[in-house]
Amino acid sequence: MNVVEGTGLIVAEPHWQMLLTDEIEIEAAADYWRAVTTELRDRSLLAPANRHAIQRLVLAYVIYDRSSRIVAEQGAVTKPKRGNAKAIARLNPHFTAMREAGSDAATLEAELGLAPRRRAAATKVEKKARAARASDEFLGKAAR
Repeated sequence: MNVVEGTGLIVAEPHWQMLLTDEIEIEAAADYWRAVTTELRDRSLLAPANRHAIQRLVLAYVIYDRSSRIVAEQGAVTKPKRGNAKAIARLNPHFTAMREAGSDAATLEAELGLAPRRRAAATKVEKKARAARASDEFLGKAAR
């Protein structure tokens, strides 16, 4: 497990070997993890509660990459099988998976505040100080 300076103490990186089998995808997942956690850390948005959302985002990136490679090789539409008069051209299942992964990634990026449109809305939560009232002096420490 690789720890990004300052992020591993907040959110531990998953063991990608348990989720992925291709070495290239494992390396890509680790790179995506580092990029996302570094961005969230720099903006003070990285929290342990976001670990699984970040993991799903990274897996969506990896699945998108995998599916897009296959679609680039095979095309978005599969050809009908030869010799079968009833066979028709169909949408490549990898094209559908690619679109779903892209949609999932966009949703997760928005939730985590990584999407450009959502960056301004996602800010560090600050606890507001309680406004002092005249009655506070008479109620004592129990009311505060």
